[in-house]
Amino acid sequence: MQAPPRDQRLDAFRGWMQLSIFYSHAFGSFTGAWLIHAGWGLSDSSEQFVFLSGFGLGSVFALKQARGSFGNACRDLWLRIVKLWRMHLLVFLGFALMVTALSPWVSEPGWAFAFEAPVLAALGAAVMLYQPPFMGILPLFLFAMASLPVFAWAVERFGARALLLPATLYAAAQIAGPDLPALFGTTFAFNPLAWVPLFMLGAWFGRQALLHGRAIARNRVLVVMALALLVFGAVCHHAGWLPNALMGKEQLAPLRLLHALACAYLVAVLIPRDVAWARSAAAGALAVLGRNSLQVFSLGLFFSFLAATAFRLWPGAQGWSEPLLLGLGSLALWRFARMIENRRAMPSAPPRRTHIIAL
Repeated sequence: MQAPPRDQRLDAFRGWMQLSIFYSHAFGSFTGAWLIHAGWGLSDSSEQFVFLSGFGLGSVFALKQARGSFGNACRDLWLRIVKLWRMHLLVFLGFALMVTALSPWVSEPGWAFAFEAPVLAALGAAVMLYQPPFMGILPLFLFAMASLPVFAWAVERFGARALLLPATLYAAAQIAGPDLPALFGTTFAFNPLAWVPLFMLGAWFGRQALLHGRAIARNRVLVVMALALLVFGAVCHHAGWLPNALMGKEQLAPLRLLHALACAYLVAVLIPRDVAWARSAAAGALAVLGRNSLQVFSLGLFFSFLAATAFRLWPGAQGWSEPLLLGLGSLALWRFARMIENRRAMPSAPPRRTHIIAL
C-alpha cells in the first residue's frame, strides 16, 4: 500500500484556516468578526482542524498498520504524541513568560494561578489539566491522538459499529453540559468527550479514503441540505437566535457540529482535488502555512495575544493598527513556515512523517 501524494487543495485550505485562527484570536478585530468564515456561521476553523487531524492521522495509522502491524502504527503515533506534548509545554512556558512580562499593562485573570504557584501550574500543564486562556487546543489534540489506537482497533474488530463509540461519548458530553472542570479553577476549553468524537469521525473517513479511494460520495440531497444549513447558520449567527445549548463551542453543540460537517462535506464533494486555483501562487503560499500547521498555530497564538492586547490598550488606534499588526503577523507566519520548509529540504533533514490525503 502506497502513501498518497499531498493534496495542494487541502493544504491551501489548512493554510487559510491557520490565518483564520490567528485573526479570530486577535479578539476585538474587525477581521476576526467579519472577514473569516467563523463570522458567517455556527462553526470556525477549530472544528475543521480537529476533523482533518483525525482524517490525516487515521489514514496514516491505517497505512502503518497495513505495511507492518498494529504495534508499528502505535509506535509511530507515540512519537507524534511526544513531539506534540513537547510543543504544548514549550507554548505554555513561553505564553506564561509573555503574560508575566505584559502584566504591568494588561491583566489576564485566567493566568492568575500561574503567577501565584508557577511550579504547580507547570505540573498541571504537563498533565494537560490546567488550561488557562489560549492553552486548550493542543491538549485536545493529545487526548484525541491517544484515543486513536482504541478506535482503530474497534474499527478493525467491529467495522461501522465502532462509530457507536464516538456517538456515545458525544451524547455524554451534551448531557454533562459545556463546562467540564479542569485544574486550579480552569475549565476545558474543548470538552474532550465532545471533540474527540469529531477526531474519530475524521479518522473513519481518512481510513475509508485510504482503503477505498474515496471518503464519501456526492449526493445531491446532502449538497442541498448542507448549503441550506450554511445559509441558516449565517442568519442565526448575526441575529443571535440560537442558545448556547445548540451552538456552544465548549461542548461542540449539535448545530455547531452539523455546520462544521456541512462545510467539510461541501469542500470534499464540490471542489475537485485538481482544481485550477490550487496551482496558483496564492494557493501555494497558503499551502506553505498548511503544511506546517503545528508550528504556525503555536506562533500565531503569541501574535494574536499581542494584537488583542494592543487593541485593548489603544482602541482609538485600531483603524490603522489592525491591518498593520494582522498583516505583519500573517507575513511573519508565512516566512516562519518557509524557513521550516527550507530547513526540511536540506540534505541532513529527516523525511517528513505526515501524509494528508484527499477527502
